Formats: sequence, structure tokens, C-alpha cells
Amino acid sequence: MIDNKTREIWNHHLQDEADAEYLYKILAGLEPNQRRKDIYSQLSDVEGRHKQAWLKMFKDSGENVKEPKPSGKARFNAWVSKKFGAGMLSKMMLEEEGMEVKSYLGLYSSSNEKATKDIAKRLATDSAEHSGKLSELLNKEGESWHKISSGGTLRNVVYGFNDGLTANFGLIAGVIGAAVQPHVILISGIAGLIADSLSMGSSGYLAAVSEREVFEHEKKMEAEEIALMPELEAEELALIYEAKGITKEEARKMAFDIIKDPAMALKESVREELGISENNGSPFKEGWVTGLATAIGSFIPVAPFLFLKGSTAIYVSFAVSMLSHFGVGAARSFFTGRGIIRSGIDMFVVGFGVAGVGYLIGELISRLL
Repeated sequence: MIDNKTREIWNHHLQDEADAEYLYKILAGLEPNQRRKDIYSQLSDVEGRHKQAWLKMFKDSGENVKEPKPSGKARFNAWVSKKFGAGMLSKMMLEEEGMEVKSYLGLYSSSNEKATKDIAKRLATDSAEHSGKLSELLNKEGESWHKISSGGTLRNVVYGFNDGLTANFGLIAGVIGAAVQPHVILISGIAGLIADSLSMGSSGYLAAVSEREVFEHEKKMEAEEIALMPELEAEELALIYEAKGITKEEARKMAFDIIKDPAMALKESVREELGISENNGSPFKEGWVTGLATAIGSFIPVAPFLFLKGSTAIYVSFAVSMLSHFGVGAARSFFTGRGIIRSGIDMFVVGFGVAGVGYLIGELISRLL
């Protein structure tokens, strides 16, 4: 028999493999290109074997575990992909493979059980290979377990929406606590919407500009180093390749061949040595997407006061805002890796806490003044 902690870890990985098998099968069904379809089918089959390996681990340890069904999160991802296309799901699977590699490597290094270490090492290798295949299909460079994308535009939408919803919900709760006239609540909400949207939009723009400036600065410095000391840069690249498992002779040959082409050498050095990649997104796009998402989130607690009056507007605003907090929490789970329900409940609690604190502060200020 195994202890509770080990059982929990094994169950987590078993469910992950079941979800991956299911989602790769979904991708295979949605993919029109036969080559990509075949790769997704092969990946689904391998994930199925991983699932069976964990089930065997349980059985060999005297545990009777049923074959898991796809989780709610996996089914939701499949539904979204069927409705809107497989592009987002394929990128999410690349991130999942990257997180699996990190997870299995961590399990390998932390476990004291030989059986666990053996399966963790084997599955980490398989997941790394899967990541490589997906990276090739999606034209992504680098190793996904070292640098995992945080979502790009979709990330900005979710986090902008979350900020606008939470901030304006707290503001409106505070104004309600101050027992002001209904029109003051509406004016305060609209003012909060505009201010928060402009703030988040400008922050998204400046963050994108800063990221681009950092990239260009590092790239310029690396280009100068390649021009001034090519042999040293080649030696550094060779060491990186060797650390990845390439033989010393092959690593040196690759590095010194690459260094002959300054443009290729710069691209390799930036990716392999610095571990950064160029963001081709427009700072203006980053800004307006974040600002618009913030405005939409901010509008939710305000909307009922445009159509309803008195306590009815307050109750509807509270109900809609709390449901929206749960929804945006569930959406955040796609970037954090947590379960949809748990992440949704966390944001629900946060929203409730923000409203409560805002209301109490508003009531306190009204009494003092």
C-alpha cells in the first residue's frame, strides 16, 4: 500500500495523462491536415500508454483504481476547440507538455521510491519528445519547459477583465456602503471604468514597449560579442548543446558552423544562451486589448444601475459580479494549471472579500464625515 501523499501525486499524474489522451484525440479529429492528424493520433496513443503505466503502478502497489474519465476542464477545452477551432488548444497542449516535463523532473528528484523515479524519468523523456513535436507543428522555438508562454492576447484579455471587474466592483461596493444617491453610484462606476481602463491600457502598452526595448538591448549586446569574440561565443554555444545531451565533438562542430553565419549565430545565442525570444506583438495592440478587456470587466457591476433602480439594482449587480468572478477565475486556470472549480471559487472568495471591505470602508467614511 502507498501513503496518502504518494496516492495524491499518482492520481494527479494519472488524471493528467487521461486528459492529454482525450485532448490529443480531439485535436486529431479536428485537424484537416493528414500529417498533423497522424501526429496528434500518435501522441494520443502514447498518452494512453502513460495512463496505463500509472494504472499498473497502482495495481502493483495493491491499489484498486478505476480508469479515469476526462476532467471537467478537459471537456470544456474540447468544447471550446470544437466551437472556435483547435489553434488555442494545440498551444495549450504545448504548455501542458512543458509543465509535465517540469513536474516529472521534480517528481524524479524528490521521490525516494525507485518505482516512482523510474516512471517519472521515462515519462519526462516522452513529454519532452511530445513538446518537440508540437513545437515543430506550431513553429515554436526553444524548450517549452524552460520558457512557457503565458497566453499572449488571451492572457491580456483575461487579466484585464479580471482587474476591471474586481476594482470597479470594490469601488461600487464602497459607494453603496456610503449610502449615497443612486445617480452617484452610477457616476462613480462609470468614472472608475474609464480610469481603470486607461490605466490598464497604458500599463499594457508600456510593458510591451519595455519588453521590446530589453530584447533589442540584449540582442545588440550579443551581436557585438559575436563580432568581437566569435570563438568564445562558439565555445559557449557548444557547452549549451553538450548540456542537452549532444556529444562534445558534435556540439563543437555545430557551434563553430553556426558562428560562421553572424545572423544565425545571433539567433541561436539569443535563444539558447539568453533564453529570450522576440515578441512580435504590437505595443499598441497590447494596450488597447488590455484596456478594452478592463472596460468590459468594469462595466459588469455598473450595468444593472443603467436599467434598474434601488435595492434591485444593487442585488443584481452583486449577483452578476460574483458569477463573473467565478467565471474569470475558471478562465485563469488555463494559465495557472489549477482546476476550473477551485480557481473559480478562489476568485469568488476574492470578489466577495473586495466587496465586503469596500462596503465597510464606504460606511465608515460616511459616518466619520
